[in-house]
Amino acid sequence: MEVFSNLPLMAALFAIVFAQFVKIPIQYIVTRKVEWKLFTSTGGMPSSHSAAVTALTTAVAIEHGVDSTIFAVAATFAVITMYDATGVRFQAGQQALTINKLRDDFNIFVNETMSWTQKKEEEKIAELKTLLGHKPSEVFMGAITGILISFAFYAIFK
Repeated sequence: MEVFSNLPLMAALFAIVFAQFVKIPIQYIVTRKVEWKLFTSTGGMPSSHSAAVTALTTAVAIEHGVDSTIFAVAATFAVITMYDATGVRFQAGQQALTINKLRDDFNIFVNETMSWTQKKEEEKIAELKTLLGHKPSEVFMGAITGILISFAFYAIFK
């Protein structure tokens, strides 16, 4: 199939999978806990969104040059995606943290009379996801990951 010979697409897709997978050992190094759910979750180090869009943009630059229209489209798409990851989505995650705190305070206020307080803390946190967006450092590392993956793809497959 011709789609598999599209190196920009393959580099971008591989960057997503790689960035999602590498979150697991990075988290293990930090917490000494293996959390397989990170493979399918949003947020965390490195940003798979940033890795994907920078792998795509880098691959387009390699194939078509930085003066091409398609590079301009890819670069603009990458900037918007990374801005969103650090801006809107990160702030949504911060709001989720605040809402979780308000929820905890409310439960204390009602003096633990509701059945909701019988749940384990992990279940409470899972109800309102807090790992939604990215810190700037996570987006930066995702971008570096994507660029390196794209150069590796071209070194291997071209």
